[in-house]
Amino acid sequence: MNMSLETRINDLETRLAFQDDTIQALNDVLVVQQRVVERLQMQLEALAKRQEELIEEFGSVDDDGAPPPHY
Repeated sequence: MNMSLETRINDLETRLAFQDDTIQALNDVLVVQQRVVERLQMQLEALAKRQEELIEEFGSVDDDGAPPPHY
């Protein structure tokens, strides 16, 4: 079955339009995810800093090697 040149071009243009939409949608999701990752990294850094401050203030959390209470 031979498709006319015009039909083939229309099909290709339609596919290209859908691909452009898909690429834009994926890019939008990627931008949102990057913002989430950056926010999580900042929160992790803040938690690590806070943990260091608490260790400096109260000392090590190790109880002289004592077993946990459930033993």
